[in-house]
Amino acid sequence: MTSLQRLAQGIDTLNDVVGKAAAWTALAMVLIQFIVVVMRYVFGLGSIMMQESVVYLHAVLFMVGAGYTLLHGGHVRVDVFYREASERWKAWIDLAGVFVFLLPVCLLVWWFSFPYVENSWKVFEGSKETSGIQGVFLLKSVILAFAFLVAIQGVSMAIRSFLRLLRLAGVVTPDPGTRRPAGRPGSR
Repeated sequence: MTSLQRLAQGIDTLNDVVGKAAAWTALAMVLIQFIVVVMRYVFGLGSIMMQESVVYLHAVLFMVGAGYTLLHGGHVRVDVFYREASERWKAWIDLAGVFVFLLPVCLLVWWFSFPYVENSWKVFEGSKETSGIQGVFLLKSVILAFAFLVAIQGVSMAIRSFLRLLRLAGVVTPDPGTRRPAGRPGSR
């Protein structure tokens, strides 16, 4: 296995582990929201902290899980040309998509959100509600995690597309030990 393949495999493994861990926040969200509803309508009690925790968990689920979703081909794709394209064209489309769209957007998200997150950390920004979660700075940090995880998954996609182009050109032979993530468009 080449170093590029190992790098792509490492990125895929990281996003797979992070995504599976983030998926547990969906269960936590449902349970907490159920408790909030029961507390309010059965016992007449409310908890701002519990209500805010649902928002935090929702952010973690979708922002941190975005790299996992990209790994498994779950993002929306405009499939005008891609579906009927040859494997070579799919590799070129994936490669161009990473460098023209995905990485620039991730870099812009990082660039514009870093000062926002940094300022939040400087003051350890908390909830505006007295009994809310005093960790807004942590919630805002999820934006940077999103940009990082999606960007590195884009790098993995680019590596795999590049290696597929080399394989199709006959420059390299496929490594039988290479794992391809299930559900990735063009991976079959």
